[in-house]
Amino acid sequence: MPTEIDLRVTVERWRLRRPFAITGYEFTESEVLLVELADGDLRGRGECAGVYYKDDTVARCREQVLRASDRIRGGISRAELLDVLPAGGARNAVDCALWDLEAKQQRRPAWQLAGLEPPGPVLTTMTLSADDPERMVERARDYASARALKLKLTGTELDAERVRAVRAARPDVWLAVDANQGFTRATLEQLMPVLVDARVELLEQPFARDRDDEMDGLRSPIPTAADESAQDVGDLDRLTGRFGVINIKLDKCGGLTRGLAMAAAARERGMRVMVGCMVGTSLAMAPGALLGQLCDVVDLDGPLVLTADREPPVTYDDGYVFAPEALWGGAG
Repeated sequence: MPTEIDLRVTVERWRLRRPFAITGYEFTESEVLLVELADGDLRGRGECAGVYYKDDTVARCREQVLRASDRIRGGISRAELLDVLPAGGARNAVDCALWDLEAKQQRRPAWQLAGLEPPGPVLTTMTLSADDPERMVERARDYASARALKLKLTGTELDAERVRAVRAARPDVWLAVDANQGFTRATLEQLMPVLVDARVELLEQPFARDRDDEMDGLRSPIPTAADESAQDVGDLDRLTGRFGVINIKLDKCGGLTRGLAMAAAARERGMRVMVGCMVGTSLAMAPGALLGQLCDVVDLDGPLVLTADREPPVTYDDGYVFAPEALWGGAG
């Protein structure tokens, strides 16, 4: 890295097409932090939205990046960054910007720097916000090209009707449900026969992230994925034997560098790997799509709920997502 890097930090707001509801939250816009690193004419970019349920706000992410600005401008490496910023959105944005800049400096695409094969399109889930069953059916039909859908559930009696209605409308798709910590053992046991009958393939984060012991003894016929419970590599030992799938989000673990390490560590423990996202633009999806080359499940549909996106965007075609190198990680 050079001895002086130009750093620019910008807060952006991207409007959603419609309110997006999950357990305990409703969003009408996506606030993101754009980090740009420039070495002469070469520029690397990264984006984060933070982790809302940990108070990892965009404002906080911005403050963290600015506090580390001298180290970043001095030419920090991705390995050094792990000791300078904690896991979270700020480190993710800087880390991804470093990958993007390094690809241009070395004239080698990010996939080569990561030691991966050339990336191709990956099948992605498309997410339905928790809503009245009729509206969820409408949106399921709007995603006509989707091969995989994920339903946001809330732990209420309406969940059973939501699942039945969407499955009846889309008998063709791979189906997952995400409670976002909204279930109890009692509500899950009541809903489980409905999930099985609807051929649900994945159950994500049923219980609160501070109550992982509720997974002990749970005999789920459906594979379970840890999301809010799985923040970083250090969580994996606690989750092994409780969950079969780990949902890696770069905003949680703090960047692609850490995400790749987390995927390898999960595999070593016999766990399947999933990559997910916060609501953000295509710039946030592109590094995730690279990690997605190693994953069993990909959930990178964030831009689909926005009224506008970056250029060039990731492309969604026949249920697959693909990130062009001109967007992020290209050799320039």
